[in-house]
Amino acid sequence: MRLTGFTRASSLGPIANFMERQGGSITRVFSGIDLPLAILDEPEIVIPLRDQFRILERAAVETGDACFGARLGQEVRMKELSTFGAWVCSADTLLKAIERAHAGLNVMLQTSTNLTLERRGASVRWAIEFLEPETEGRHHNELLGVSYMIDTVRTYAGKRWHPEVVMTTRPARAPRTSLEELFNTNISNGHALTAIEFDFALLNCVEWRNSPEREVKGACDGPMVPQEDDMLGPAAAVADLALYDGYPRIDWVAAKLGMNRRSLQRQLARRGKTFRHLIDDRLHLRAQMMLQVRSVTITEVAVQLGYCDLAHFTRAFRRWTGVSPSAYRRAKLTSDAPMN
Repeated sequence: MRLTGFTRASSLGPIANFMERQGGSITRVFSGIDLPLAILDEPEIVIPLRDQFRILERAAVETGDACFGARLGQEVRMKELSTFGAWVCSADTLLKAIERAHAGLNVMLQTSTNLTLERRGASVRWAIEFLEPETEGRHHNELLGVSYMIDTVRTYAGKRWHPEVVMTTRPARAPRTSLEELFNTNISNGHALTAIEFDFALLNCVEWRNSPEREVKGACDGPMVPQEDDMLGPAAAVADLALYDGYPRIDWVAAKLGMNRRSLQRQLARRGKTFRHLIDDRLHLRAQMMLQVRSVTITEVAVQLGYCDLAHFTRAFRRWTGVSPSAYRRAKLTSDAPMN
C-alpha cells in the first residue's frame, strides 16, 4: 500500500495574504478541500501533499489566474521555508546549499519529492519531481517548488539573478508568454521534469552579501515529516490535522490517507493500535504542549481538544499521566525536569 506524501503548511508560502490581494477567499478554498483554516497559523503542521496540490488548483480557479502557482512563487523566500529553508541557505556555497536541500527535503519538509542536479556542459540542470500521483493542481505546485529553487540560487548569485531557462511539464504547445514575464526568462514546455538551468560556475558562489556562514543550530533536530513506509506516522499526522476541527472522524482521517475506514482499521490493527488509541495518543501529546502555554486556561485547552467540559478532560488527562492538568502545568512551569 502506498500512502500519500506529506508537506509542511509553510511550503504554501504567504498564500493567505497573496489570495487576499488577488481578490480571492482563502476560506472558500480551504472549505472546498475540507481542511481546517487554522493550519495557516501553524506553519510546522503537516498536510497531505495532494491536498496542497488541490489548494493551489482551487486558488487558481478562485482568482481566475491560470499562473497562480508561478505568481505565488514570486512571493516565496527559501529562508522563510521553516527551519529547512533557513538551514539550506546558511551553507557557505550554493553547491553545499543544494546538497543540503537534497539531503534534508524528505526528512524535514516534504516527502514524495525528489531533487536532482545534473551537469550539462557549461550549465547545470536542477530539477524537482513529485512522486505523488495526484494530477489536480500538480503544475501549480511544480512552479511553486521551482520558485523556491530559484530563490535559493539568488541567495548566492544575487537578487537580480534569473535562470537561463525554466523547464516545465506542461504540454509542449502550452502558452509561454505569461510565465516568461513572471520568471523573466525563457520557458520551455514539454519536459519530463520541472527544472532550471544555470551556469555551472555559480555552484561555487558564496552568499551574495559576502557574509560569513550562518549555521542554523539544531536544524536537523527538528520534527520530521512522516515517512511513507511508516503507517503510524502518516496516520498520526492526519489525526493532528483533524484535531484543529474537533475530535477526529475516522472516515475523514482515512480519506486523507487515501483509503477507506476498514482499510485504516486493518492497518492500525496490524500495528497493535485502534483508531481510538491513536487519537488518545495525539490528544495526550497536544494537551501536554498546550498546558505549557501560560496564556491558555485549562478550560480553553479542554474545549480546543473537543471535550464537552473540564471534568471529562481532567479524567482523561489523569488516565494518561496520573496527575491532574493543573498539577502537570505547575510542574512544567516551575521546573525543568521532564514529566511523562
